[in-house]
Amino acid sequence: MQPEIVSSSNISFEEYRNQILKDYKIATISRECSLLGRREVLTGKSKFGIFGGGKELPQLAMARVFRNGDFRSGYYRDQTFMMAIDQYTIEQFFAGLYAHTDINKEPFAAGRQMGGHFATHSLNEDGSWKNLTQQKNSSSDISPTAGQMPRLLGLAQASKVFRNEKSVSDFSDFSVNGNEVAWGTIGNASTSEGLFWETVNAGGVLQVPMVISIWDDEYGISVHAKHQTTKENISLILEGFRRDENHEGYEIIKVNGWDYAALMDAYETAEELAREKHIPVIIHVKELTQPQGHSTSGSHERYKSEERLNWEREHDCNKKFKEWIIDHNIATTEELLDIEKEAKKAVRKGKNTAWNAYLSEIKNEQTEAITLLKAVEGISKNKNFISPLISVLESKEEPIRKDILEATRKTLRYITKESFIEKTNLQNWINSYIKTTQGKYSDHLYNDYDSKVININEVKPEYNENSELVDGRIIIRDNFDNIFDRVPETLIFGEDSGKIGDVNQGLEGLQEKFGEIRISDTGIREATIIGQGIGMAMRGLRPIAEIQYLDYILYCIQGLSDDLATLRYRTFAKQKAPLIVRTRGHRLEGIWHSGSQMGGLIHLLRGIHLLVPRNMTKAAGFYNTLLDSDEPAIVVECLNGYRLKEKMPANLPETRTPIGIVETIKEGTDITLVSYGSTLRLVEQASKELLAVGINAEIIDVQSLLPFDLNHDIVKSVAKTNRILVIDEDVPGGATGYILHKLIDEQNIYQYLDSKPQTLSAQPHRPAFGTDGDYFSKPSVEDIFEKIYDIMHEANPENYPKLR
Repeated sequence: MQPEIVSSSNISFEEYRNQILKDYKIATISRECSLLGRREVLTGKSKFGIFGGGKELPQLAMARVFRNGDFRSGYYRDQTFMMAIDQYTIEQFFAGLYAHTDINKEPFAAGRQMGGHFATHSLNEDGSWKNLTQQKNSSSDISPTAGQMPRLLGLAQASKVFRNEKSVSDFSDFSVNGNEVAWGTIGNASTSEGLFWETVNAGGVLQVPMVISIWDDEYGISVHAKHQTTKENISLILEGFRRDENHEGYEIIKVNGWDYAALMDAYETAEELAREKHIPVIIHVKELTQPQGHSTSGSHERYKSEERLNWEREHDCNKKFKEWIIDHNIATTEELLDIEKEAKKAVRKGKNTAWNAYLSEIKNEQTEAITLLKAVEGISKNKNFISPLISVLESKEEPIRKDILEATRKTLRYITKESFIEKTNLQNWINSYIKTTQGKYSDHLYNDYDSKVININEVKPEYNENSELVDGRIIIRDNFDNIFDRVPETLIFGEDSGKIGDVNQGLEGLQEKFGEIRISDTGIREATIIGQGIGMAMRGLRPIAEIQYLDYILYCIQGLSDDLATLRYRTFAKQKAPLIVRTRGHRLEGIWHSGSQMGGLIHLLRGIHLLVPRNMTKAAGFYNTLLDSDEPAIVVECLNGYRLKEKMPANLPETRTPIGIVETIKEGTDITLVSYGSTLRLVEQASKELLAVGINAEIIDVQSLLPFDLNHDIVKSVAKTNRILVIDEDVPGGATGYILHKLIDEQNIYQYLDSKPQTLSAQPHRPAFGTDGDYFSKPSVEDIFEKIYDIMHEANPENYPKLR
């Protein structure tokens, strides 16, 4: 029987046969990795495992049409695909399982993510971009279900921008005429998530070149599809998104995951539509299996019927592939058995190589520690307490670093009152070891290269006799005008950002000047607005994603926290996404649009700069500073500042607001007042009124919360005034609690204080509506005045008699 054609390429039968047998070898190796990986977890060498067994064939088909420059945005079942595009080896599979902290051995995350989370390297050793068109790319995976989908949208949209926007036509390291496809993968149960539906809708509207593969094995962990999906069929309920002669939409393809020939046809069709015509495609890959269950934390025999288990054994895609190869006379049973034997041997060898590489590094550290401990043991009066610690450490045949530090640090407790060189040597070793080792788990949360944003020097605004008083929005607008002129890769998008120039006219007239690609409107869908930004930033563009109000940040907190904030960290500085998020908040009236979620953002978004300018000149300077660097940030403009008058700087394009640096906006001697954003105006008013009763306050504008006061300038102020009050409109213990932590734990201001450090925040609820609602919900000028007066009363009741 003549074999079916599974490729459009005009190749000989021998080439065709070799290609198929190579696929079989990869599928077999991948399955063996899954099987042996599970055993490694169950024997305790790894904490957890989640594998791609049962999904091998469709991933081989996807790999066949995946080209240089393309990007994958997937989830933790895609190991076969990564092997098929030559970006994943057996040794790397096991290095990830063991959490090897060497980025050269575990190139996806240096052990920071559990195995099955993939990433390629987009950056050179100095943090600069590689040529992304000359390699196959995978954006770094995250575990939250469907969390990869918003980013997929942006990765695909970048191709549309590169194809249609003249200003970036020469960005040849990032795109070849927008021909790159973004390939997304997701499990059938995860399509229940809102992020999936928001992304599908946005992709259909934007008509971007993305192909979404839905791996369907009828279950989501232990829960059957009947509890997951209406009609138990995701492609059936997606039919409304299908394109027709009158409407743009998706090409929807359904294919069985065990049918090798049909899979190849399906993916070739999808590639052609997406790559050439920028038509999005959804491929519903049905009748897949999960032969090892969801993960190593449980067995699928607990929730699948015997009938289902038997069906899965018969329809296992590797088994079906083997039968297809034999039935079509491509190879004999004996030839395939030889491939299987070689695969088993290669996986066992790779596993041993990876384990030895992981363990030898720690064993060497163990030997160093034992040598130092024995030297201490030989001279210490407390030998009887130290010897058991050494014995326990020596007995560890497979030590971890925790074992080493437990033994060495506990030893120091027994020799605190002794003094000898061996003790000093041990102390120095522990300090050096902790410093070096901590970096393996903590480095690269932010940019560590010379290009980091905190290296950019301040350029203050300059004024002359011609400097006009204008609305704050004019300053923002003119600054963006300049940015889009001088930085061709910038673009901004959001609700109302395009045609009307945003709700406060900070982008007024810019769409008409720069076009609808660079200044664009979006639907009401915050999560995918952020996803657009992340994906496009990962492909060399400089997107500014506009979230209309600070309250709406909550819609996209998952993508910001789990994806953007962790990207540089979780890839060990091998990927970056310098997205700027523009939003506005503070000091409106009512529960919505007037919240101040700073405390939540500070703690959820470590890895993203959080900037809180008090006026539009400062905000403009922040955008200029950020575009000189390559780090993600959120800029919170003051909602009530767009109509307030400011002087137009003569050097607006050159201004740079420093990040991590506070500004003293009024000097004083009696108390230090620390605040930010719109609340500063109230603080300034209160300080003027305080002068009437003899209190001279110093006012400091925080400017940025992440990072915070890198030069420790606030402590210098407190050393002069000996008192401090932190004021904002967040809930009690929110940003003010964070600020006090920084000042007490890092700046040690307590040594200069003559009064208790205090905070003044809003009530622990959202603001009530109306001017009176605002007055009683957030700090007022009177609240600030009286709080400061009470502090001074406590210090000097004679000069400051009690107010009330």
